[in-house]
Amino acid sequence: MTIPADIDWAVSDAPVPYAAALALMEARARAIREDGARELVWFLEHPPLYTAGTSARPEDLKDPARFPVFDAGRGGQYTYHGPGQRVAYVMLDVGARGRDVRKFVQQLEAWIIRALAAFNIDSGVREGRVGVWVDRTEPGGPLREDKIAAIGVRLKRWVSFHGISLNIDPDLSHFTGITPCGIEDPRYGVTSLADLGRVATMADADIALRDAFEDVFGSRLVRVEAPAETSSA
Repeated sequence: MTIPADIDWAVSDAPVPYAAALALMEARARAIREDGARELVWFLEHPPLYTAGTSARPEDLKDPARFPVFDAGRGGQYTYHGPGQRVAYVMLDVGARGRDVRKFVQQLEAWIIRALAAFNIDSGVREGRVGVWVDRTEPGGPLREDKIAAIGVRLKRWVSFHGISLNIDPDLSHFTGITPCGIEDPRYGVTSLADLGRVATMADADIALRDAFEDVFGSRLVRVEAPAETSSA
């Protein structure tokens, strides 16, 4: 197995409409699979919206009129995307990287955890709960854990798309329109860097994510121009 030395890395400055992002991901994944195109990691933000994964339950969409809702086609349940959240879509040839889906998901988790460590945030994964979590239990108090990043991927003929979303400083009230990832237990909530008292710009987060990706995946991210056709009107 030969891991590519370089991977394309694009950053979109303006919010990207979800349908446009999905179309580009599918096209790039197809090109990687069929034409040998370079792999791509794409950083962006979306306008406020909800996406439904393949396991989404209708009752978990609490406020369907609040924001547009999209069928994502990825694994998982309902997720919120919006300003202040760094979405990173990963179009990687998992087939060329060993065809180990479990390892790939673990790498995505490790990527987020390592990036958060750059902001002195201790995070981790939890058995039975997808994503990356922060323990906010007070000494002597009841258990409280908040999700700071979501993970949802899809593979077509061993090429991945969709990816991760990391909460930098989104409006956390927007998550109340859904049951995030189907978890109703009041002990588990949603947080962000800002909610944890970490002052960080999106550019700060991008640097941490870039460095952590290179450490975990062993390939260098090479900046390329963001897809112009996905820009918001």
